[in-house]
Amino acid sequence: METQRCKGARDLLAEDMERFRQVEDAFRNSCINWGYREIKTPTLEYIHLFTAAGTLTPAMLSRVYSFLDWDGWGGERVVLRPDGTIPVARLYSENLTGAKIARLCYVTNVFAFEETGKENREKWQCGVELLGDGNPTSEAEIIALALEVLNTLGISRIALKLSHAGVLKALVAELKLSAEEKANLLDEILEGNWQALSRVNSNKKISATISAIMNLKGKSGSFLLNLMAMPEISGSLKKELEKFAKVAGLLDTLGYRYEIDFTSIKGFEYYTGLCFKIRAGNTRVCSGGRYDNLVSLVGGSNVPACGFALYLDELAARVKPWSRQKAEKTVIVRTETTGTTAIKEAFKLSGALRNAGLIAELDFRGSQLDSRWEVTVQEKKQGYMVKDKTKNLPKKAADVNEVINIIGGFGKVGK
Repeated sequence: METQRCKGARDLLAEDMERFRQVEDAFRNSCINWGYREIKTPTLEYIHLFTAAGTLTPAMLSRVYSFLDWDGWGGERVVLRPDGTIPVARLYSENLTGAKIARLCYVTNVFAFEETGKENREKWQCGVELLGDGNPTSEAEIIALALEVLNTLGISRIALKLSHAGVLKALVAELKLSAEEKANLLDEILEGNWQALSRVNSNKKISATISAIMNLKGKSGSFLLNLMAMPEISGSLKKELEKFAKVAGLLDTLGYRYEIDFTSIKGFEYYTGLCFKIRAGNTRVCSGGRYDNLVSLVGGSNVPACGFALYLDELAARVKPWSRQKAEKTVIVRTETTGTTAIKEAFKLSGALRNAGLIAELDFRGSQLDSRWEVTVQEKKQGYMVKDKTKNLPKKAADVNEVINIIGGFGKVGK
């Protein structure tokens, strides 16, 4: 029988992993420089963690991988985590409640069932969570951090869009609907069907507010201030718009470009405030926002929090792999013969090259790396022949130090 991988699963080959690690490293380096500390949560979690107080929509829950964790007498239903943020909220509530501010980061996989098997059922995310800070500076911080990672990776055609879950929920609360009707309406909007909001029968005041919010496409905080000036805007809706305006105004001050579009976000079930997404061309590469109620929903105290997820799979497809970038620092080490003395010298040389900050691949049966440099161990004549493949300039070296000096001279590669 022919062996096949599972539907919706994928193998990551060597070049895929180079891209994967490149995104991972850029993310970790930026997070560490901003004061974030790395954590890791279990792949398996109890399903009630995700059903607690409706933290996931029914549509999302229908796509989770769940099964009974049987122990012989009873059991709990568990899931392969479908989300990265909710387990971090649990981790915080169980381990870090004494911390005033917690800046956490992680690289994790999440799982969602997809019927056709043509889409990936396992996806990877780089996540950041900032817990304990309810000031608008925290939203500005995580947006700035996300943009820094994307810029470090050389991702082009970046566009930032802002929305606000608090504004939406305050607007829905003003509609004359039953609790069940409001819940169903929110579920539809969370799945991206914003037209459901415009179809609701309401008075002229609410209809005008709905139309203004759904049609707003602003590029500065002043658009929100104009919206707040409408006589129809009052109460909790105005308070949420004020919160949104503070974050937008701070982003204006910091010089970040964005577009306000309330209808641009979906899937923000546990978010309470600002929501944002970042696209690279037509591909969504990041999303995040504020979720001040989540920690309490999973058993912790009332803690303000915000965060984001970078979509590692999409980003890895857009970066140039290391092997191409590092060809200048890559050396292929060969031998003229297969004698033990030559092989010993090849191992010695390759170790010295790595200690000097270079990449060294031993080539006894063929090479797989792109390289600028080739060094051949000359057993009979003794010494080494160094070749710069870009210039075809072979040069004789008497010892290992001279090899390193030659490569440093040609390629300006230091230790």
